[in-house]
Amino acid sequence: MTTLFIFCFPTLFRPFYDFDITINQTGFIQFAVKTHLLTGMKKIKLSILDQSTISKGNTAINAIKETVQLVQKAEEWGYHRFWMSEHHNLAGIAGSAPEVLIAHLAAFTKTIRLGAGGIMLPNHSSLKVAENFRLLETLAPGRIDLGVGRAPGGDRVTASLLNPSNRFKEEDYIQQVNELQLYFNDRVQTQFGAVKAIPVVYDEPPIWMLTSSGTSAYIAAEMGLGLAFAQFIAANGVKEAIQAYRESFIPSDIFQKPEVLIAIWVLCADTEEKAEELKKSMLHIFLQMEKGEVRTGMMPYSEIKNYLYTDYDRMRMQANSNRIIAGTPEQVKQAINSLAHTCQADEIMAAAITYSQEDRFRSFELLAQTFNLQQS
Repeated sequence: MTTLFIFCFPTLFRPFYDFDITINQTGFIQFAVKTHLLTGMKKIKLSILDQSTISKGNTAINAIKETVQLVQKAEEWGYHRFWMSEHHNLAGIAGSAPEVLIAHLAAFTKTIRLGAGGIMLPNHSSLKVAENFRLLETLAPGRIDLGVGRAPGGDRVTASLLNPSNRFKEEDYIQQVNELQLYFNDRVQTQFGAVKAIPVVYDEPPIWMLTSSGTSAYIAAEMGLGLAFAQFIAANGVKEAIQAYRESFIPSDIFQKPEVLIAIWVLCADTEEKAEELKKSMLHIFLQMEKGEVRTGMMPYSEIKNYLYTDYDRMRMQANSNRIIAGTPEQVKQAINSLAHTCQADEIMAAAITYSQEDRFRSFELLAQTFNLQQS
């Protein structure tokens, strides 16, 4: 009977569960189930996406200091990588130049991977992006990632000012990504001779393509790039986009096989009540952004808890809930396990915006603890 139970036991659980078997002093077998964050039989990574947010009453100087403190803690807690976003003309976000922040953070860290999630390529020259990230690679060899996207990182007026020649066309974006790869391979030729992105480095930063609609998944697959799905922006079509990417993937020098990460808002707290407060605060700021009414950064829950929402407001907040995982450590763990397994993700990248630094840091700390990242 004992042997039969041992062999049948694993079938009761999903493939991403593991368990320990011990025999106590009375001779009875004890089982301890361990959730290992697996997709199939593969353990996936946990990372952080940071925006250097400015809460109400705070300053950009403090926001950047908090980003430095967070990346140091992330390295200590065992996170795999730390990416920064590019935003423009948005109240409450100090992170407008991730390439500058990456250089700064490299000086305060030793092992964690650093990258942009991402560089909004139509805002920039492909050559300049290649030079920036080759230089970053010389500052932190083997630790730099380049995530690229085609969204404006704000509004179209600001994007037009950043790059007056921006036509907002998909074919231009594809051409820029092709150019970027050519610069990284020192294969750019003009009628006047070769042009190199300086400095020349031994290892190129891997290029990840960001997508929130799924369209860029096919481009990433054809070019042999990593895929980063921004579920924190759009919750629909994640599974389908990743499946299409995996089925269409063509190996490249950097990525011999498809690699997928999903970025999503994660709010982890010691109690369900606290997690719900953090979630409601985030849903409120999402709603204000949709209405174009954001005048300050994230507000404390006490200022919005009695806000009177319309039926339309509640409908939008319910829709946006799918962009957030919130709860106690065990609840968040189960939700992340399910997302990774269902969508076949190799990595989950957690983002969090809260009013207080303490709540945000605690969220990432609890997440690292519940997945035992330091023991990975």
